[in-house]
Amino acid sequence: MVTMGQCYYNESVGFFYNNSGKELSSHWRPKDVVVVALGLTVSVLVLLTNLLVIAAIASNRRFHQPIYYLLGNLAAADLFAGVAYLFLMFHTGPRTARLSLRCWFLRQGLLDTSLTASVATLLAIAVERHRSVMAVQLHSSLPRGRVVMLIVGVWVAALGLGLLPAHFWHCLCALDRCSRMAPLLSRSYLAVWALSSLLVFLLMVAVYTRIFFYVRRRVQRMAEHVSCHPRYHETTLSLVKTVVIILGAFVVCWTPGQVVLLLDGLDCKSCNVLAVEKYFLLLAEVNSLVNAVVYSCRDAEMRRTFRHLLCCLCLRRSTHKSVRYMPSTQTGTRIMLPENGHSLMDSTL
Repeated sequence: MVTMGQCYYNESVGFFYNNSGKELSSHWRPKDVVVVALGLTVSVLVLLTNLLVIAAIASNRRFHQPIYYLLGNLAAADLFAGVAYLFLMFHTGPRTARLSLRCWFLRQGLLDTSLTASVATLLAIAVERHRSVMAVQLHSSLPRGRVVMLIVGVWVAALGLGLLPAHFWHCLCALDRCSRMAPLLSRSYLAVWALSSLLVFLLMVAVYTRIFFYVRRRVQRMAEHVSCHPRYHETTLSLVKTVVIILGAFVVCWTPGQVVLLLDGLDCKSCNVLAVEKYFLLLAEVNSLVNAVVYSCRDAEMRRTFRHLLCCLCLRRSTHKSVRYMPSTQTGTRIMLPENGHSLMDSTL
């Protein structure tokens, strides 16, 4: 007999799954095998690509700038997300029923913390780019100390949101508030998490929209003083392409998951969120792979550093052989601002 207001700290994970109506399989179903196989593949790719980004930023002195520190933090958050998802893949399916409550909260906390850190860093990158563009600089003059404080703030917020469910925002003492997707968590937590991600997206849209219109105005003013060169139109189109990729990747990877989280958080009885939750979570994890491509591989200098690192790894050059790495001229689209001659490169957005 379940009594509302009573706490169930000594019950099993299966008890809460039964309470929420979420099925716990006792054997590996084809669906479970497919999800785990895809999940392991994505996790390995996320780990490898983000390790490469971190290695590139650490090895190239040209990347010792605020924007690259934030890109490094994004890679670290996505690397953490890969580890968290890998942990999930080894503790899912029939293994879920054998988890202790502490291990279940650890599994959930790792995911929530890593994904929150990744999303928060995306917003921090957008704000840094806005600061740089408005100051007519390729790289922000933001002091390193403030960058470190910003990164620390991202992780404090992520850890706080990730640890809250285990210590406060659960439903162990209020079974009527348990969600269906995460049967040990309160529905209000899922709703807040989804709305927070939506707010981050709207802020990113506002920031990048302001950057786009600002740069477009500068290009138009330049075109009034010089002959209308096709390069100016190419610059605007390239900037549009970059912004669309950044925001489009976020929408494609995050929107489905946030929608089902919000529906579950709002206790939509007629919504079959359990049928798609695993696939939408996997799609959100794919964003940790996409980030490395969108924010790093579109940077020409970063691509050259990748090639340098991979060549050194593949060819196993001897340590005594000196290889001088000379960065070539940037190939990204530049926007020359006549006031002070600084250039802005859309690939760093």
